[in-house]
Amino acid sequence: MPLSDIELSRRLERAEGTANAGYVEARAKLFPEFGACWQDFGGTYAMFDGPVSPATQTFGLGLFGDATHEQLEAIEGFFTERGAPIFHEVSPMADPGILTLLHERGYRPVELTSVLVQPLPAETKPVADNISCRIARLEEADAWSDVSAAGWFELVEFATMIRDIAFVNFHKPDQLCVVAEIDGAMAATGALSIEGGVAHLAGASTVPEYRKLGAQSALLDYRLRLAAERGCDLALMGALPGSASQRNAERNGFRIVYTRIKWGK
Repeated sequence: MPLSDIELSRRLERAEGTANAGYVEARAKLFPEFGACWQDFGGTYAMFDGPVSPATQTFGLGLFGDATHEQLEAIEGFFTERGAPIFHEVSPMADPGILTLLHERGYRPVELTSVLVQPLPAETKPVADNISCRIARLEEADAWSDVSAAGWFELVEFATMIRDIAFVNFHKPDQLCVVAEIDGAMAATGALSIEGGVAHLAGASTVPEYRKLGAQSALLDYRLRLAAERGCDLALMGALPGSASQRNAERNGFRIVYTRIKWGK
């Protein structure tokens, strides 16, 4: 396992930030009227994907240089002029002065994320005979998006947003959208993006009737193999602390390297 230090954090946060920037660019291309865009503020990536999108936030604040009132003023202007709330995903390896700075500017912690990694290549896990994984075909954009949303059916409004995000992600040029099939039926989805030798895994969702049958474990193993084949030496995932997603990741060889805090104003 790599050491949990600032260099690792810079690599991981840049990989996730770049993946999100690519997503925003895909949104802008598909729906130009939406006004989606992103901007680099001295190493901090600020993303706008609409006022309620979870992609509307920053990555890398205080990690690639000291954060200042002037920098935050500019970043806050980026969001407020677009009518969006202001959120920052902040690594614990960032400039320590950022805690005081955020407090002085009226921010509070609103969310925690476990950042997990695994060196590649990873050990191959056995998969049930009735489960198969593959990259989704171009004509399956709607089907893949529907399955992604189906995993969140309990939260109707959130499921609608997930379907929208999945559809945009499917059209991101460097994104690999994958699917697990059980007895030939599309049962689970996942996504993989690569930046600087880091494979960022996201978008895990399983149709309720196919849960606890091994679809997500098979899909995770499949994406790790795809990443290793493409030259990645490290895989990255983010999960809510103590969640089923975190437990599944740890069962499959991932380990927590730090816990990130999201700050909101």
